[in-house]
Amino acid sequence: MDPIRNPYAPGAGQRPPELAGRDRELSQFEVTLERVAAGRPERSMVLSGLRGVGKTVLLNALRGQAVQRAWGTGKLEARPDQSLRIPIAQAVHAAVREVAHRHRDPDRVDAVAGVLAAFAQRTALEDRKGIRWRPPVDVPATRGRADSGDLELDLVELFTDTADLARDLGVGIALFVDEMQDVAPSELAALCGACHEISQQGAPLVVVGAGLPHLPVALAAAKSYAERLFRYVRVDRLPRPMADRAWLLPAASEGVTITPEALDELYRLTDGYPYFVQAYGKVTWDTAVADPIEVADVQAAAPDAEAELAVGFFGARYDRATPAERDYMSAMADLGGVPENPDDGPVTTAAVAKSLGRKPQSLSPARDGLIKKGLVYSSERGTVAFTVPHFGKFLRAQR
Repeated sequence: MDPIRNPYAPGAGQRPPELAGRDRELSQFEVTLERVAAGRPERSMVLSGLRGVGKTVLLNALRGQAVQRAWGTGKLEARPDQSLRIPIAQAVHAAVREVAHRHRDPDRVDAVAGVLAAFAQRTALEDRKGIRWRPPVDVPATRGRADSGDLELDLVELFTDTADLARDLGVGIALFVDEMQDVAPSELAALCGACHEISQQGAPLVVVGAGLPHLPVALAAAKSYAERLFRYVRVDRLPRPMADRAWLLPAASEGVTITPEALDELYRLTDGYPYFVQAYGKVTWDTAVADPIEVADVQAAAPDAEAELAVGFFGARYDRATPAERDYMSAMADLGGVPENPDDGPVTTAAVAKSLGRKPQSLSPARDGLIKKGLVYSSERGTVAFTVPHFGKFLRAQR
């Protein structure tokens, strides 16, 4: 098949040609936007799931919905070694810019810009390293507003003023936080507290976060009421009908069909994980010689798809780990792929330690290092699981 016409798009955060299986989340967010703009109470949203299931793609699609309704929007990606204050200031600045040009009172706009500048300038010097962005310099920072140094209090004041500016136009503000699990616990608590206060005020501002499966647990640990503060959405692999849709509709747009047997084999290989759906779809298209795409084409393409994933998706993550961390992951992989745990689900830290002939306490540094690098997660005490689907299978295949 002509590779130039290839309709599939594997990539980090890259929207596929057919966003299958996310209709419910999109329609629910439509309702959220309408209710918030109308002054009705509504919860913010948190997306959680493994890597490669399309959380960032969905986050961007939700942002697109807010943009279509003329909301002010901003997005940030949390990092474990960076304070939240400057990234939030950047996101809020982007949101204010999207609504400011439509506001009829320039003094009101300048007042909000002054509060934003005060909020950003309160960042400690050590937290500014490597950050070139600076708040708007054409408006002086407002003294005594969002500059106390208490992040929760400052967020409440910043969010309140920003939301009021949007309310003047009959819209709202939506902030999107990717990799939310990397926010420091104290700052996660501050963000939850600010969202709680804003919700009680009925201000038209929502926060949509996305992160790994343990994000709901991290939020609950930060604030006890977080389980009622957000609407939690688990982003998972696609059921068979939706995976078929993700393959068939893009192919049909190019006048190509796929046989049922080929779809069976594609789903067997990918388990419906969206990134794998796109990766195998792309390689299969390039391998196929004629329409329709048949099961033999999928089987011929599979080694190339696996090799590509081994380097770019699995290998890049494995290479980041230390030798001790690799041993830990290998032990986890040994405990998966068996009848008792065929899908490489969570395993106990005690079982990992037993497999390595070590005491659990001696493996804590390796476990903590893997969690910080986003390679494993712990959704409950005493267990660990891979953040990447099929990672255990990949490790076992390396032997």
